[in-house]
Amino acid sequence: MHRYEALSDDYYVFPGAIAYALRRYRGFLKPPGRRPRYPYLDDCDCRGCSLRDVRHARDVLDGALKELPPRARAELGRVVAGLDRGYLARTLPDPLAHTRRPRGTDGWWHRRLEGCRYAQSGSV
Repeated sequence: MHRYEALSDDYYVFPGAIAYALRRYRGFLKPPGRRPRYPYLDDCDCRGCSLRDVRHARDVLDGALKELPPRARAELGRVVAGLDRGYLARTLPDPLAHTRRPRGTDGWWHRRLEGCRYAQSGSV
């Protein structure tokens, strides 16, 4: 994983990016209860801030899963699969996703209802 992060030419992949993306993904799912969670787009597109959007964090993890060697891919894949189950259970499908993004351009995690950043943080 460290080698992938160090050698990647992807702007959003940097040393520690996989661990940061995993923390963000876990953090999004952490609040207890059954209430739906709504991912939101962050205002800043720099490579550190962009991972605050849980969908972008999942994109980084997806890229790593495609590039890692088999053993590391399997290890990370088990962790991500568990988080994916939680994400599917805690988010709602977006019935209009097909009108916003062409099918196949993004992962399934982009086809869930998104919310307002300020409503999630409680600073409305």
